[in-house]
Amino acid sequence: MYRILVACRAGVGSSLILKIKMNQVIEEYGLPIEIEHTNLDGVPGFDGDGIFTLSDVAAELKAEYPKRYIVGIQNIVDKANLLKEMQMFLKAKEDK
Repeated sequence: MYRILVACRAGVGSSLILKIKMNQVIEEYGLPIEIEHTNLDGVPGFDGDGIFTLSDVAAELKAEYPKRYIVGIQNIVDKANLLKEMQMFLKAKEDK
């Protein structure tokens, strides 16, 4: 089981919607992913496998944490894109 952190600046709006949509995709497709949710203050202490966030936040996180797997999501309600991004995440983790 892989652990993904979903985060945004405040951790109450857009990242919560993103978490809900990602969990829907995980359930629909039986993906081996567990979601955790926080604001950006929780990122340094997260020791999981990847971080999914909003596009504008992703650039900042990639600069600060260059060795982490970070995905910036443009449209947080586009389940087809979320599935694609999570499948790419799983492939990258399995290829390691």
